[in-house]
Amino acid sequence: MRIADKCPIVTIQIDVLRQQLKTSFDLNPRAPNNFITNNIVSNKYITYFCAEQQLKIMENKPFIFGIATSGDNFTDREKETERLLLNFRHGVNTVLISPRRWGKTSLVQKACRLAQSDKLKIVYLDIFSCRSDRDFYDAFASAVLKQTSSKVDEWLENIKLFLSRISPKISMGADPMTDFSISLEIDPKSNDSDEILQLPEKIAQKKGCNIVVCIDEFQQIAEFKDSKTFQKRLRSVWQLQKSVSYCLFGSKKHLMNELFEKKSLPFYKFGDAIYLQKIGTTDWIDYICGRFEATGKQISKELAEKICQRVDNHSSYVQQLAWLVWVHTDKIATERDFEEAYQDIIDQNTPLFEKQTESLTTYQMNFLRAILDGVHSEFTTQEVLRKYQLGSSANVSIVKRALVKKELIEIEKRQVIIPDPVMTVWLKRELGA
Repeated sequence: MRIADKCPIVTIQIDVLRQQLKTSFDLNPRAPNNFITNNIVSNKYITYFCAEQQLKIMENKPFIFGIATSGDNFTDREKETERLLLNFRHGVNTVLISPRRWGKTSLVQKACRLAQSDKLKIVYLDIFSCRSDRDFYDAFASAVLKQTSSKVDEWLENIKLFLSRISPKISMGADPMTDFSISLEIDPKSNDSDEILQLPEKIAQKKGCNIVVCIDEFQQIAEFKDSKTFQKRLRSVWQLQKSVSYCLFGSKKHLMNELFEKKSLPFYKFGDAIYLQKIGTTDWIDYICGRFEATGKQISKELAEKICQRVDNHSSYVQQLAWLVWVHTDKIATERDFEEAYQDIIDQNTPLFEKQTESLTTYQMNFLRAILDGVHSEFTTQEVLRKYQLGSSANVSIVKRALVKKELIEIEKRQVIIPDPVMTVWLKRELGA
């Protein structure tokens, strides 16, 4: 019996999930559904399934997916880690670009941990929830103050020294060192914003150190009102700083590409561009076999390789599929364990795929069908237009742009592809392709 047959898959908001889990556990701590496997499929939703397993499995979960990983759960990326460290230590701005769920956040966080020292301070912030330049300034100032100070009076002093003209509103939680936020009631068009952007430089000079500011989900700034003006302001201030460098990365590849590769935009050639590649099969095989062995189970190299091949070495999916095979395995992983696990990974991700495709137009679905049939270019030929009912050549361009924006397709070397290997299988089943 597959795991998906034992318990229904549910997709809900994270805050709702947290409350439900707490309530469930309080009512019946020994209930089977207290064993939860988290699979974050987007920044707002979590897909989970339950199984009759012991809670102790969670204490030594051999494969981590959907969240940033570290320690033994982090695989390879040695060259990229070293490159990031060199950039951090020598004050080189870095732009990190790759498809989503390829391990960017895990890589940057690892480099941050290794680089942090008395002479090199790391500031890390995620701006996914920022919807305006005001939101950005608040998040930026809070992160810089919080992560460059070790005492409450120190960051209060920095506010007094460097943000005195702005008179920020400060909200504190139970632990003022980690639980506080800043509201900056400023006019983004005024010079007050420059004062905020200069905050890390002023703190670095005061402390006699260097600072690296790492900004996750940086592509969000492309969605801000009057984004180009905002980008100009950021670059005009940041590029003159001598004690601060920046590491900018995000999960929407097409927006990141546009921000940093388009000559007409301010961040063109801002720093060292690192295009993250897939982790090699050999590294994955060693990792999978090692994690099985460390938990008292076994898997052959051939089956570990099959895990990689089936999900096209996609980092998050490799971890997820390996975990599902591990769950199914008693002592030694079998082909049956693998096939049941593979069905599980499709079932687990089905709610996400349904959500991603439910609003697609007929033209957009027809375009995806063409890709599934092996069409990766020349969509405007009469034969393709007629066979897949794509309308006119102009319509093809509109459809393509829309699907890129939705992150359902990518264009690599003039070839249009569906980058998600699990979604590809799901689509083939749904469309009968």
